[in-house]
Amino acid sequence: MSFQVTSTEIAGVLLLTPKFFEDDRGRFRRTFCARTLADAGVAFHVQQSNLSENRQAFTLRGFHWQDSDETKLLGCVTGEIHDIVVDLRPASPTLGKFLSFRLSAKNGLGLIVPPGCANAWLTMQPNTAIQYWHTDIYRPAAEHGLRYDDPAFAFPWPAEPQVISAKDRSYPDYNLLLA
Repeated sequence: MSFQVTSTEIAGVLLLTPKFFEDDRGRFRRTFCARTLADAGVAFHVQQSNLSENRQAFTLRGFHWQDSDETKLLGCVTGEIHDIVVDLRPASPTLGKFLSFRLSAKNGLGLIVPPGCANAWLTMQPNTAIQYWHTDIYRPAAEHGLRYDDPAFAFPWPAEPQVISAKDRSYPDYNLLLA
């Protein structure tokens, strides 16, 4: 097996723990395997891939999700992030629950974010790059967001974000999204 797939308290949110192969040349790990994910019950057909490169520590991106069946797989290429995933599926028994993860180039962890869940992350080191694989193509009209400091959740960030886009700062409170 190329990596271990571990379920979490939120259905569909999965942690991928790689098996590292090391020798005098360096280190090797598999970051994606359709067969391993299928064996874990995840049909993941990549439609788009994105790389987010962040110069500064404490850069925050998110929370983002699309009105679609989009599943995301993400992991760090360089640096480290503190990622939070929140369940926003109305019929889910874990609606409003969130989980935090530390993903880094060093630990090689990957994260699956299922449809209806949003994620955001804060870079913990300068020059952090995050690779995303998506099962749907980005469509601006289907995009939604939630503020990182939304009072309905009180997300526990390990540091105060220093760099945030105007768009990510401007999302309405979650309770307004329900109206």
